[in-house]
Amino acid sequence: MRKLPILIILLLICSFVNAWNVDEKFKGTKTITADTSWHPDILEGYEARYVNQGEAFDGPCRSTIIRKFSKTPSKKAYLYIHGFNDYFFQSEMGERFVDSGFNFYAVDLRRYGRSREPWQYPFNIRNQEEYFNDIDSAINQIICDGNTDITLSGHSTGGLTVTLYGAIRGKDIPVSRIVTDSPFLAWNFNSFMRNIAIPVVGFWGKMFKNTKIKQGHCDGYAYSLLKEYYGEWTYNTDWKMIYSPPVTASWVNAISSAQNKIMKNRENIKVPILVMHSSRKIDGCNYTPEFQTGDAVLDPFMLQERGQKLGTERIVCAIDSGLHDLILSRKEVRDVAYDTIFSFIRKYMAE
Repeated sequence: MRKLPILIILLLICSFVNAWNVDEKFKGTKTITADTSWHPDILEGYEARYVNQGEAFDGPCRSTIIRKFSKTPSKKAYLYIHGFNDYFFQSEMGERFVDSGFNFYAVDLRRYGRSREPWQYPFNIRNQEEYFNDIDSAINQIICDGNTDITLSGHSTGGLTVTLYGAIRGKDIPVSRIVTDSPFLAWNFNSFMRNIAIPVVGFWGKMFKNTKIKQGHCDGYAYSLLKEYYGEWTYNTDWKMIYSPPVTASWVNAISSAQNKIMKNRENIKVPILVMHSSRKIDGCNYTPEFQTGDAVLDPFMLQERGQKLGTERIVCAIDSGLHDLILSRKEVRDVAYDTIFSFIRKYMAE
């Protein structure tokens, strides 16, 4: 009888794991392009450069730093890390910070957006700490540019990564504060999936790293963002796809491991941290107007619960009717999110 639960789990994996695969189409030499100088970015008024991040499990990789300077001399910097199936396209965000006297920076992480190379499976990762090098490269640039006060921020998996960065680096973290926008601190699943299925898939991912796990064919969130449907935003849907490609089992393991490390080391976060999340959860797959009123990706109440346990100086704040990416919500909602961020920075900024 003891074998029955194991059999059920294995059957669950077989239904959960899809044989979908991407044939290796790239036949050329894997050569990274890295810059020592800046070039005009795809976003007007911004500039960017690549950073060679060396050899990874799938070959050479790079990250991309994007920046825009304040119109007035400033030593304050804001660094933004995007989420899963994402890249930096929110030029309005940069303008908000520049207009408020901050030098603004963003990173396209390895295998995402500007940084993805043709031999790389999109968004793949085996250890969330691999992104620390991408963050460190950007912070080094920020310091070289003369900034002395740095706010590190992240959305969704980016929020997970910057929180982990704080939990692992502790007192040695080179930033003054952390801001998170709907950080991926917990899976949006029921207790069986969180406590049994996800750990089993994660364990599977340690051995069979490239097993592909199919994502739901849902359009609700993307349609709530894109201007061509019901949203306000225009972005490259080859880089931020309407339908997410399958993730790997090692990606699942990386996310779960990062979540567990954060909770284990949560008291090691030595800088003030802001955890913002929506006020309501939206269930469903295909678009309805309700998708404009809450988080259709994560459970904000689980984020709130975990956020309350982070560090020693924290602010956990619900943004009424915010989307999963709060700064992509309708204007009156994202204005509240920006006000919350600036208030947090002022509260914890040295005189």
